[in-house]
Amino acid sequence: MPERSDIVQSVDLAIVVLMEVAKFADVRLSEIARNLGETKPRILRMLRTLERRALIQKTSAGGYRLGNAVLVLGTAATTQIDLVKLADPIMESLGSKVNETIQLRIRDNAESLCIAKFEPSRDLRVHTVVGRRRPLYAGSSKVLLAFLPSRLQAELIPDDLLPITKRTITNRSRLMRELDLIRRQGYCISRGEVGEQLCSVSVPVMAVGGSVVAALNVAAPAFRTQKPDLDRFVNLLGEAALRISKGLGWNG
Repeated sequence: MPERSDIVQSVDLAIVVLMEVAKFADVRLSEIARNLGETKPRILRMLRTLERRALIQKTSAGGYRLGNAVLVLGTAATTQIDLVKLADPIMESLGSKVNETIQLRIRDNAESLCIAKFEPSRDLRVHTVVGRRRPLYAGSSKVLLAFLPSRLQAELIPDDLLPITKRTITNRSRLMRELDLIRRQGYCISRGEVGEQLCSVSVPVMAVGGSVVAALNVAAPAFRTQKPDLDRFVNLLGEAALRISKGLGWNG
């Protein structure tokens, strides 16, 4: 990015370094320097400054992860920026356009958790429950798994991928290929993986720094969901997710 006269470059770089640590737990000095195209001595100064203020901490293995001070910031951010409050009107607008069920899901360890929903008034619709959990490797929840660092993916994918339906992916190699496809195309389409007659489309919601903080999805009965419907869902979801992401400070 071009330099601006009203920006303190060292502070700007320190924030970028902090975001790198936030995206990649246990990231090493050399990896940060390579990712940012900076010298290791300069990045080390930034890391030591952030460590002094407890924004990051050095691990016994020599990597870096977020420090305790970030918890204070996170609590304050939760109070000041309520994801559900921000997403609710956008989800309602999206739901009225597609006339299908909308969900907002976040990652909670190796599961996705529904934190908000919209359901249309039509009789035959997909019913969902706020608080319902799904494994990350199944259905549209895969979009939350696809954008994680490979090391964290490896930790979160269980050795045994238990099937929910006969269409659930239970082969690890196939799952990794699917995650790569999701990451490249920017959305996930799931057919019958968590419900035999269920079809869903999911896209990532981004936050400051480019990290994926949630998944926004449309869920519909499979019998009335054809390819033109899926294409329309992808476009409308992308627009809605962009609005939520911008509300969270993402400017990518």
